Amino acid sequence: MNFGSKYTAGAKALAPVIFGALGVGALVLTLLLWLTSEIDRAAQDRQERLAALIVSQMQSSLAHDQEGSTVWDDAILNVKEGDQRWMDQNLGSWMHSYFGHDGAIVLNPAGAPVYAFMDGKVVEPKAYLTLASELDPLVADLRARLKAGDDSGTSERVLSPGASDLAIVAGRPAVVSVKPIVSDTGEISQTPGEESLHIAFRYLDGQLVGDLQREYLFDDLRFSWTAESRTGEAAFPLLTKNGQALGYFLWQPFRPGDAFMNRLLPGLAIVFFALVGIIGVMVLRLRRRALNLRLSEAANRHLAHHDSLTDLPNRTLFNLHVDSALATPQARAAVLYLDLDRFKQVNDTLGHPAGDELIRQFGARVVGLVEPSHMVARLGGDEFMVLVPHFESEDEIEQLGQMLIASGRTPFDILGHQIFVGVSVGAAMTPTDGTERIELTRKADVALYHAKMSGRSRYARFSDEMDVMLHKRRRIEQDLRAALAKPEDDQLRVHYQPVYTSKGGAITGFEALLRWEHPTMGTVLPETFIHIAEEAGLIERLGQKVLREACLAATAWPGLSVAVNISAIELRNPALPVRVAETLMETGLLPSRLELEITESALTDPSGSCEENVRALRGMGVRIALDDFGTGFSSLTRLQQLTVDRIKIDRNFVHGFGKAGSDEAIVQAIVDLARATGLRTTAEGVETDDQKSFLRQIGCDELQGFGFSRPLPQQDADRLVLGANAAPTIKAMAAG
Repeated sequence: MNFGSKYTAGAKALAPVIFGALGVGALVLTLLLWLTSEIDRAAQDRQERLAALIVSQMQSSLAHDQEGSTVWDDAILNVKEGDQRWMDQNLGSWMHSYFGHDGAIVLNPAGAPVYAFMDGKVVEPKAYLTLASELDPLVADLRARLKAGDDSGTSERVLSPGASDLAIVAGRPAVVSVKPIVSDTGEISQTPGEESLHIAFRYLDGQLVGDLQREYLFDDLRFSWTAESRTGEAAFPLLTKNGQALGYFLWQPFRPGDAFMNRLLPGLAIVFFALVGIIGVMVLRLRRRALNLRLSEAANRHLAHHDSLTDLPNRTLFNLHVDSALATPQARAAVLYLDLDRFKQVNDTLGHPAGDELIRQFGARVVGLVEPSHMVARLGGDEFMVLVPHFESEDEIEQLGQMLIASGRTPFDILGHQIFVGVSVGAAMTPTDGTERIELTRKADVALYHAKMSGRSRYARFSDEMDVMLHKRRRIEQDLRAALAKPEDDQLRVHYQPVYTSKGGAITGFEALLRWEHPTMGTVLPETFIHIAEEAGLIERLGQKVLREACLAATAWPGLSVAVNISAIELRNPALPVRVAETLMETGLLPSRLELEITESALTDPSGSCEENVRALRGMGVRIALDDFGTGFSSLTRLQQLTVDRIKIDRNFVHGFGKAGSDEAIVQAIVDLARATGLRTTAEGVETDDQKSFLRQIGCDELQGFGFSRPLPQQDADRLVLGANAAPTIKAMAAG
């Protein structure tokens, strides 16, 4: 047997198979190398896009963090006073510990540094001079914009102009943001371009590098001044606004293809003849890698359109869905605007973690109430919106609004505390209220405002009257400011309603009541403008005007007292006792002849400021009366803590005498409670002889109301006092 020829024949027969296999293997290997290279390139491109997004978001986040303290009246005042401790707690150390800022500088209107925080500690303000060459261009740019009134870039989220860029700070690369310190209420006037400035920066080569490695999986990430990289490193330039490269982020890019090939090649060498099977496995695994990349891209898109706290759609995605719903011919869609009531109190008393948990729980409740076809979005803070893309009747929307309100009334279990808040809802519907998104959402916002003004935890559907009321409210606010600014116009006048003893009918004093005689609208009732004054920050100016005029008027009424109403906002101000003392000294009125009337909202003040002010005022000799007792959140324990001198019985109870509801029994109980605790009582709104007789019989100490006298101008009150002194038998007048 010729083995040589057989071997040669076999080799010849196998040669095409071998070369074919080698060719297929080479083709497959080439394909594998190309595919893995493409996967590696796609992964690196994604990481470079992610790096660009991170740097951009860092600049926006730095500026947003600043506005938490720079858009604030207190910031203007404390920077002006040079209060280092306040600036450190609110503009320096706090931003370092809470947001991770590496440094903060405060410049006064003249451009001189008044506070500096660097390297984890407070340093001398003059340390800024070493940084000025890099930061002054940004400062100058912002001042020029402010002086020119350029507010470009501001929005509902961005409250003030700013300047930001990449710069070298103390020899290190950093993101820098400059923001003006401006008023949040508009009450403090500033010369454009001469505002104090707040500079915040965060280093790009410090703790941030470790954070990026941990959170975004950048392997061996480092900062370099040059693009010279080690083997295989990716380089991303950090560009300033003028396009110059400040430095570079270098890292080992994620290479899923290389990792895969390193695992696969030994197997290919060993199982060469199982090439087809290996190719199948390879294709499947490559597809999985590609799918993971697509999933990662989808996750990034999700983050761009959803709220990070609740995972609900954000404003951007909500607007897209509203536009889509309104694009349908004859669309009947509704937008509901939701806002939590008393949310700020939760943040102030229990902290921001509790507020965040409350937002999460409330968002979950809303999602559980609506239909799958509806969209729930969080706009920011405690504001939510619901889109109903189609509805059959307006009753359906109102029913949904009432369900949402009911869900807000159910207590929330937050960090071991039961929290009671509430939710107000405003709604606008198409086509009745408009067919365009901006118009529809604005009207839902107007309806929400109306719901809050009507007492909170209410549902309101937009109507044209609401727009009229909103414009009227704005006009009243503007006219009220003008009236306060021009006291010579004598629009705001204090009237005085006399108070009489129940037995004997002698005048004991007057209650000062503010009246507004508007030049075109006539008499504007306090019920209309007082809450507007509270919202607009004018209530303390109004209160001081009434207090001073009342004290001055009372100096002409020997032996009589004068009562002045104090709002809850005034009572929470620690400066109230000093202001009252200065007014008494200025007018010469004895403290014992002044009575301040507070409402029961003082009983629910969580900070304790109201109690401290009440104690200080009573220590001066000023008397305290609890007004409208029985209509709020009365608490015997809190009543004892406040140690007031008098309880004023609300007029609603007096008007209810003889009607269903046993108001007489309620008033009797209030008088008995006051007598048991050593307090005096005054009944308001007394108008009939039967009311006078009953109140006198149950032991109410003093009475006032239209049954005795309407509120009088000061000159009439003076004449009444003179008449009472000349003929003390006022009893006949009291009976009249």
